[in-house]
Amino acid sequence: MQITFYGHNSFLFESDVSILTDPFIASNPKAKHIVMEDIKADHVLITHGHADHLADLDKILAHNDAKIITMVEVASWLAKQGHSHSHSLNFGGTYEFSKETSAKYVQAVHSSSMPDGSYGGHPGSFILKTGGKTIFIAGDTALHSDLKLFGELNDIDLAILPIGGNYTMDTEDAVHAAKFLGCNQIIGCHYDSFPEITIDHAAAQNLFKSHQLDLQLMAIGASITL
Repeated sequence: MQITFYGHNSFLFESDVSILTDPFIASNPKAKHIVMEDIKADHVLITHGHADHLADLDKILAHNDAKIITMVEVASWLAKQGHSHSHSLNFGGTYEFSKETSAKYVQAVHSSSMPDGSYGGHPGSFILKTGGKTIFIAGDTALHSDLKLFGELNDIDLAILPIGGNYTMDTEDAVHAAKFLGCNQIIGCHYDSFPEITIDHAAAQNLFKSHQLDLQLMAIGASITL
């Protein structure tokens, strides 16, 4: 499986299907070099309704017949904007992309509203299973104790965790989150996009290393194989 980082919380997972998360790319000043038309996705996962997680959905759907997987209130709002090719989930619900790939929607601790201020339901995280691997996609969240439950019930190979602080957990809380999840391979997200969430990269990686955890801070546009 290949994972490509497009900045903030936007990742492309390519296995037997191609899944993009939280498209905020052309709208992200840090990702201006990314050519949106080059991104091919069969599905789009949206963790919650904030604009920095779906601002570029229109641009993705302009050249992809992608199905949106998201919280029911977010899906309802998007349908009113003309995006009805979707599947609604609520907490505990699982969407089966194929025999090999599924995503379960679980709770996060954050807020959620749509770009026009209307109700966006509750924010969530996804537990993605594909290619024999389990990936925890946190989206935006503070540290919370349910992460322990997710770790107990799943053998998580990789956790994608926000580390920028201010709007989400910071690096110190993300260390605790990784331990709760029982996962020592972490990719950081939701950092450096805005001044309020700028981090010291070396300090963040040294902190994780001191806890025997591996934090990857991927360059925007870079890919890894899991």
